[in-house]
Amino acid sequence: MNIYEKIGLQKVINASGRMTILGVSVLSDKSTEGFKEGSQNFVVMEDLMNKAGEIVSTYTKAEASCVTSSASAGIAIATASLITKDSQTMAENLHILNTDKREIIIQKGHVVNYGAPIKTMIELGGGKLVEVGQSNLTSEENITGNINENTVGIFYVKSHHSVQKGMLSLEKTIEIGKKYNLPVVVDAAAEEDLEKYVAMGTDMVIYSGSKAIEGPASGFITGKKELIKNCKLQYKGIGRAMKVDKGVIMSLLSALEQYSQKDEAKIEQENKKKAELLAEELKGIKGTEISVVKDEAGREIYRTEMKLKETKLNAEELINELESGNPAIYTRNYYKNQGKIHFDMRSVDEKEIGNIFKRIEEILG
Repeated sequence: MNIYEKIGLQKVINASGRMTILGVSVLSDKSTEGFKEGSQNFVVMEDLMNKAGEIVSTYTKAEASCVTSSASAGIAIATASLITKDSQTMAENLHILNTDKREIIIQKGHVVNYGAPIKTMIELGGGKLVEVGQSNLTSEENITGNINENTVGIFYVKSHHSVQKGMLSLEKTIEIGKKYNLPVVVDAAAEEDLEKYVAMGTDMVIYSGSKAIEGPASGFITGKKELIKNCKLQYKGIGRAMKVDKGVIMSLLSALEQYSQKDEAKIEQENKKKAELLAEELKGIKGTEISVVKDEAGREIYRTEMKLKETKLNAEELINELESGNPAIYTRNYYKNQGKIHFDMRSVDEKEIGNIFKRIEEILG
C-alpha cells in the first residue's frame, strides 16, 4: 500500500506519460535527498537563485537561466520580462501600466490548452496575445504583417499539443525575430534536448523540471543574459506568487545532474520494448487494431496504440472504465474521438503491463 492509498486514494497506473494531472514524474532517491537536505537548511534565496541559474546554464549552454515554480510560471514571467524590461517600477505595476507595448505574436496553431490555456499564462504576464495565421497554416507574412510598435516578442510552442502541420518553422521564426529585433521565446516544456533551441539562436527557452527531467514541480527559463536578468526582476512583481522553494531548487539540480548522465538510447529502447510487449498482449482483444506508434511531435517516444473497431464500448467509455477501476489506469486520450487510445510506457513497469491487459480483457471480454 503506497502513501496515497493510506489516506484513502486510489492506486494509479500511469500509462498516460508525464502528465500534470497525475503528478508528472516519480522522483529518484537522489532528487528526494536533494529536496530533503535543501529543505533542512537555510540559505540566502537570491544567492541560491543566481547560483542555480549558473548551474542550469551548464546543462543548456545558455548565457543565463532563471529557475521557476513551473513551465507555466515561466511563460508568465518571460512575458512580463518582455514588457517591463529592466524597470523594477514597471515590474511592480505590471497590470496597471499605461502602455500598449505588450503585444505577443503567436501562431494560431500554437494557441494550445495544456491543462490551462497558454493565452491565460501570457495574459497573466501582462501580455496581449496576437494570434496570426490559421489553425492549419501560417506564412511568414502572417507574422511580419502583424509586427508593429507595440510588439514585444514572438512565442513559439514546441509541443505535441500544438498543430504539427502548416506552421512556420522555428528557424524562420528566429530569422524574423532577428530581422525585427524581437525576442523569440520557445515553450519547450516537455522537450528532452536541453541545448537544441538555445543553439538554434532562440532568445529564451522555457522547460519543465518535472517532465523529461523527472524532477520536482518546477521549471526554468534559459537564454540571453539581459533577458534572463529581467525575468529574475519579476520576483519583485508577479513572480512573488510563483516563488520557488529552496528544497525544490536543490531537488531540480539533482535531477538535472542525473538527467545529463542518462543513457538516452538505452532508455528509448527499453520503452519501445515495453510498448511492443503490451501490443503483443493486446492483440488478443477482439475488435481492436493494435500497433506501436512514435510521438506525434517527433520525440523518441514510442507508445502502444489501440484502435477500437468492433467492441462493445467506444473509446471514451473504455477510458472511463479504466480510470474508475482499482488500480485506476490512466491512458493518453488525445485521439479518443477517433476511437484510439494510446498507452505511454515510460512510467509503466512490466508487472503493470499484465495488469493493463487483464483489466481491458475483463472490460471488453
